[in-house]
Amino acid sequence: MSVEINSIKSHKVRSIPSGEVQELASFWQDQDVAIIFFRRWGCMLCRLWAKEISEIAPILKKHNIRLIGVGVESANSKEFLENKYFDGELYHVEDISTYQTLGFKRFNVISIITSLFWKQSREAIAKGKGMGLGGDFKGDWVQTGGALLVERGGKVLRHFIQTGPADHLTNQEILKHFNLEKEYNEETMANKDRENLTCNRSSPKSSLKIRFGPLAPIHAIWSDRRCKQSKV
Repeated sequence: MSVEINSIKSHKVRSIPSGEVQELASFWQDQDVAIIFFRRWGCMLCRLWAKEISEIAPILKKHNIRLIGVGVESANSKEFLENKYFDGELYHVEDISTYQTLGFKRFNVISIITSLFWKQSREAIAKGKGMGLGGDFKGDWVQTGGALLVERGGKVLRHFIQTGPADHLTNQEILKHFNLEKEYNEETMANKDRENLTCNRSSPKSSLKIRFGPLAPIHAIWSDRRCKQSKV
C-alpha cells in the first residue's frame, strides 16, 4: 500500500510538550523528513525503536533531514520525553483517522497477545528488557504504527506499515532511501542484529510486580527464556 500524500497533508498534529498544532504538510514543506508513527509512548518495543533510530539522528541532522516521532495520544508522552528515548521532535495526532488513512492496522486482544510470541517480538522484548527500557499498558495498546519518509516538497520515498508490534524500518533502510547508505556503520549502529542480546534482570520484588501485571507474564516469560539462552 502506498499513501497518497495529499490525503494526509492537512491532518493536524500537536507538539509535545508545547501543544502547538500544525499540519503534517509543514514537515516536508522545506526539507526532507523521516516520520516515525509509534504505537504507544509506554510501549517498550516503541521505546526500543526510538532508541535505535536515534543513533542515526546526527547523520539525518547533518543532511538537513528532520526526524519526527508521532503518537496516537498524549498519554505517557511526558515520561517518553523526559527519559530521552528519541532524539527528535515529538508530536501526537489530533485524530486517529491519521493512522487509519496511513493504513496502520489495529489488533484485537487475541491477535496482540499472539504477536508477542513471534520470534521478532521475543527478541525485541529481551533486548528492551536488557536495556532497562521498561513500559506499561496505558493508552491504546492494540494500535500499530509505521513510518513515512518524505522528500522535500511531498514526494513519498517510503511508506512503511508495521505487521506486528516489534516490526520496524531499520536504520540502514532509512539511510538508503535518503541515499545515505554509505554512512551506515554496521558495527556501531543498532538493529542490525537483535540476536545479540544483553540481560539485565530485575530484582525479585520488581520481577513479581511485572509478572502479575496485565499481559506482563508473556513479556517476562519470553524475556527470561531469551536471557537464559543468551548465557548458554
